[in-house]
Amino acid sequence: MQVMCFHLMPYASLDLTKVGDNECLWLDYPNSNYDPKEGSKLYKRYLDEIVHGAQSGFHAIGVNEHHQTAFGLMATPGVLAGALTQRDIGNVKLGVIGRGLPLLENPLAIAEEYAIIDNLTEGRLIAGFVRGIGVEYHTSGVNPAESLDRFHEAHDLILQAWTQPGPTQFHGKYYSHRYVNIWPRPYQEPHPDIWIPSQGSTETIMWAAHPSRKYTYYQTLALAKVIDKYLGMYKSVAKDYGYEASPNQLGWSVPVYVSDTTENAINEARPHIEAFINKFLKMPVERLLPAGYTSVASLKGLINARKSTTLGKYQTIEALMENQMFVCGSPDQVIKFFKKRIPELGIGHLSATMHFGTLGHDQTMRSIELMGKQVIPHIEGL
Repeated sequence: MQVMCFHLMPYASLDLTKVGDNECLWLDYPNSNYDPKEGSKLYKRYLDEIVHGAQSGFHAIGVNEHHQTAFGLMATPGVLAGALTQRDIGNVKLGVIGRGLPLLENPLAIAEEYAIIDNLTEGRLIAGFVRGIGVEYHTSGVNPAESLDRFHEAHDLILQAWTQPGPTQFHGKYYSHRYVNIWPRPYQEPHPDIWIPSQGSTETIMWAAHPSRKYTYYQTLALAKVIDKYLGMYKSVAKDYGYEASPNQLGWSVPVYVSDTTENAINEARPHIEAFINKFLKMPVERLLPAGYTSVASLKGLINARKSTTLGKYQTIEALMENQMFVCGSPDQVIKFFKKRIPELGIGHLSATMHFGTLGHDQTMRSIELMGKQVIPHIEGL
């Protein structure tokens, strides 16, 4: 079991009292609400928190990509990952979870970015490939109906750039390159580990589990029954392909908060996790799932999953914990939960989102330390 200290880098300085009940912090929330001086402080603070994870016993640290939102300030995660390579992070792995392949006109830029990070870490990069959530297609101007085909073609181009000695040529429907000859090449042979984060798409799961890939499927924030469904689907698809999915092919991402007692943990985390879910994450369904973004079959599953989270109703910390969308408690309580849940899911990777919403720096650092030093030693052998 490998545990990642994952960070979303939200704009935690936002005055949420000025955010209306019907306002969304994605896409069109005015950037006049962003104070660069505060943002500069947050970037430095967040890098310190991630480094603290590396120094506290986590096996990996992770960043990701979102655009035009206060939810996460990592529009170019390679910049933050590059900064982390120059800090004291020991030998932990560094995950960019992940880059939206269809959102770029030239996916070779991702191939180069990842290859540089892989060289800087001497082969410790985890390369996340995502389609990008639906709202990212509004920010990029890419047709969401082309999302899946663009994703597959961009993947093929990047793999060719990483694995075939150049110069070669690539001519597809969306991307055409007479010269595919990236410098540098990746440090890892034949290429970095590839993870496929997803909300839960049938097409994505079938593609990731294919015997020619066997990529790690990484289930993002969802209800317990939704997590069971999609991780179970990956295992079932693997069996249909004629093999047994290994724990290394399965991952789960969930926000985690640890304090000295469960009562204190709940009291300390309450305003911040509730702000995270009810303010930062809130989004109209037409932005999350624009027309054409996914197939009808996958769309039905995703909508049902969203309905089951009582979308539109205020989510309390108690409801989030009951639905396993948030893990919170004393070290002993968190150990007890993961000792039961990890074997049930059969996962080999746990991504703990150790900062969320408006959580303060001191609380974040303390929670990271308790998770790394008191929880992980008891669950890493699962």
